[in-house]
Amino acid sequence: MHTTPVKELCAPRTPFLRKRRGMGKDEAETRRQQGQRLRQAREAAGFSNAKEAATRLRLPSSTTYQHHENGTRGLARSAELYSEAFGVPAEWLLYGRNPPEWADGASAPARRKGRTVPLVGYVGAGAQAHYYASADEGLGEVDAPEDATETTVAAEIRGVSLGPALDRWLVFYDEVRSPVTPDMHGRLCVVGLDDERVLVKVIRPAGEPGRFHLISNGSEEPIFDQAVMWAAKVTGMKPR
Repeated sequence: MHTTPVKELCAPRTPFLRKRRGMGKDEAETRRQQGQRLRQAREAAGFSNAKEAATRLRLPSSTTYQHHENGTRGLARSAELYSEAFGVPAEWLLYGRNPPEWADGASAPARRKGRTVPLVGYVGAGAQAHYYASADEGLGEVDAPEDATETTVAAEIRGVSLGPALDRWLVFYDEVRSPVTPDMHGRLCVVGLDDERVLVKVIRPAGEPGRFHLISNGSEEPIFDQAVMWAAKVTGMKPR
């Protein structure tokens, strides 16, 4: 009869007693640095806190995002998503390489402080008209984009036809043209209509000179055959 030694019977069952390997110091430091860069990118994009960023950008989970920013989870699988959302290179978020111009030790708000452009009004992303301030009354100043020129101005989007996440974002432009020129066809523009509405739309020729179809990126129906008095190509957008 086969017998099993008592010593073998009492031996620990290794597969069931194996402890989960903890996170090493190097990995913890890497995650901490990634979270720090992610926080800098979020602040540079104009979000005051992690929850606001996750909600406005429709990120999969605000809790997961907070874990990434706190460094308690690695962000390798989400680096491209955050790169697109905040406008920074994914390799900078992950490894610190190819940093944005402002990421040289100072926070983004500190780097940009003092450089502003006029906020000239509100523009509609839907079909409804919105108040548009004249140049002499204005609505104050906002932080300038990095590629701003002496003529760059900003307007605040009101409406969801460009997508709900873009409601209350800022659009920047710096060259108003009247009449509309062919290089604007098919481009996202701020457009002024003959009924004094000012909208943000993709413009496409409607057939007759000076008349255009105004296209939304969202589910809203196009606005057909409108007389466009002036237009300016959008040069940038960011959350307010």
